[in-house]
Amino acid sequence: MEFVVYEIRDRIAHIRMNRPDKLNAINNQMRAELFEAFEDVERNPDAWVAIITGTGRSFSVGHDLVSMAARAIPGGGPGERTTDDLYLYLSQFYKPVVAAINGICIAQGAGLALLSDIRIASETAQFGWPQVKRGISSMSGPCLLTEQVPHNVAMEFLMTGEFVGAQDALRLNLVNRVVPAEEVLSTAEAMATKIRDNAPLAVRGIKEATLRGKGVDLADRLKIGRAIANRVEVSADAKEGLAAFKEKRTPNWVGE
Repeated sequence: MEFVVYEIRDRIAHIRMNRPDKLNAINNQMRAELFEAFEDVERNPDAWVAIITGTGRSFSVGHDLVSMAARAIPGGGPGERTTDDLYLYLSQFYKPVVAAINGICIAQGAGLALLSDIRIASETAQFGWPQVKRGISSMSGPCLLTEQVPHNVAMEFLMTGEFVGAQDALRLNLVNRVVPAEEVLSTAEAMATKIRDNAPLAVRGIKEATLRGKGVDLADRLKIGRAIANRVEVSADAKEGLAAFKEKRTPNWVGE
């Protein structure tokens, strides 16, 4: 891949957007490569958790506006997987994702961050949805941000296009932690390691139940959660976890 660096180490998948000269603006090729990386994480038994970050001083500034202005068809051409497709795919992605937000994180970049499960931000990180300043509308703002913060807060961001710093993002629960710039990746890796050390099927089951239960009533959420819990309970890892507890030893997870 040209614009995404992807590797798996110790069952942690590392996905790094890599157009630092363009502040990791997402063009068609990068989006296709992000799909490729996440699809490998999804099907690869050696990937139990993923970290997404950016190269240089930006996580991602979102859409490459130059390529956006040049395209003939809004949203994408025939057969092309669009940003909407990527958002929908990640909204149904059941392996855990940690975002290491190393700098500017706006528009589509902020959408990718919001679709991650845990967000670690650098002190230098900035968040925003400045599309109204460019005469365009947002997808991640109205569709994702409005689920994370109160309506009036989201509308202020989206209608003014102003940025918010890392500490304000922490106050608004947009991120889990704010750390010095040089510690953002190591903090994300430490978080991913804590997740990796737990039973992977149980972790995925919890995320699946959470995502599938969004927007449905409690009775249906309980049905979804129970079906997933029952499925996980008969796994080899569940048996191993109970045996390890009884024998007072560290469990050996195999992801089955």
